Amino acid sequence: MQKPFKIKGLRWWIAILLMGITTINYLDRTTLSVTLPELKKKLGIDEIEISYILLAFQFAYLVMQPIMGRIIDWLGLRLGFAISIITWSVAQMITGFASGWRSFAVFRSMLGVAEAGNFPGGIKAVGQWFRPKERTVATGIFNVGAGLGAAIAPPVVVWLILHFSWQFAFVATGAFSLLWALLWVFIYRSPEQHPWITKEELAYISEGQDELGVPEEAAGTGVWKIVLPQRNFWAVGIARFFSEPAWQFFSYWIPLYLSTERHFNLRQIGYFTWVPFIAADLGSLVGGVLSPFFMNQMKLPLMTSRKCAATVSALLMVFAVFVGNAPTAGWAIFYICIGAFAHQTMSATLMTLPADLFPKKTVATANGLSGAMAFGGGLLFTAVIGRVAKTIGYGPLFTSIAFFDIIGVTFLWSLLRNPKHSEVKS
Repeated sequence: MQKPFKIKGLRWWIAILLMGITTINYLDRTTLSVTLPELKKKLGIDEIEISYILLAFQFAYLVMQPIMGRIIDWLGLRLGFAISIITWSVAQMITGFASGWRSFAVFRSMLGVAEAGNFPGGIKAVGQWFRPKERTVATGIFNVGAGLGAAIAPPVVVWLILHFSWQFAFVATGAFSLLWALLWVFIYRSPEQHPWITKEELAYISEGQDELGVPEEAAGTGVWKIVLPQRNFWAVGIARFFSEPAWQFFSYWIPLYLSTERHFNLRQIGYFTWVPFIAADLGSLVGGVLSPFFMNQMKLPLMTSRKCAATVSALLMVFAVFVGNAPTAGWAIFYICIGAFAHQTMSATLMTLPADLFPKKTVATANGLSGAMAFGGGLLFTAVIGRVAKTIGYGPLFTSIAFFDIIGVTFLWSLLRNPKHSEVKS
């Protein structure tokens, strides 16, 4: 009789699958930012109207993150995540039919509704598949997809525009995303149900699930009632509120900044705009190992390690203050790279915390609620970016994001506590 097919270290392949999905998530959303210089010329869309388009996406994403988190907790991760991927793929494709800033705003709000499921679903999967001491590493791996998708977008989208049209760029990237929905449905199961997991790995995962001593709430307790009253939720949510504006700024405005203030043409945008997002990917990986470093080398408790890791990230973000007055475009990109690296190191920590702090049935909801707070910060910042960039320039905006993370990490130190009395040993 043939032995059943098994994969050693399957949990790490699950993290890579999540990375791939996050990559296409960011490829789809970043397609717009790469096409903005072209849309500005072809459709006459200015910076203020661009900010309206981005606000439509961000507002929809903000509102839907907790809702999508709740849907995923309710339907189950496999089905809920598949619905999210399929829906955002369709929204991406129909954006190619937009003809002005209003139709772009409608289609991007549809994308925001669907893409809101990515991080709640990803963090729920990390919580299911990884022990607490491995979770920031796993989050760092799947969050590499954010920078990777944003890095792939400039050369790919510019090539599609130059060889076809800006409309085809949206249709092609959306169609590619549908393939990942099929891959997700084919591969993903929970550890207890996965036919490819070894007995040893399943035992290892199961034994580590209760290391933090997070209590499972009684049946019938509303998940929002479990999450919202907790001080730890507000610690994570406020920290994400202040950290997110930098990433929204980098993700959507850098191509236009390079076009407007550094006079890059479309080809140059394709050649160079991907570089900060490679730095962001390195930040995701480094952010994943920072907490384990403080735990293993400095012998700090888990929550203290998480806070120290976030502090390192916040201090690195200060380099963004030098972007506006950088003597050359090369130096400006270098400082943007440090900022993108810093943000993603912090994201690896902040996005992991819901899996550390809340019962399993509420993890996607908790991540969605804290993600809504993050996008609230990004939305408020976007509301002023267009007017400031058009009237004053981008310098004050880079100065602002340089210090937001320090404010956020101050709240993290003030509010974050262990979920119970227990701590994870190194």
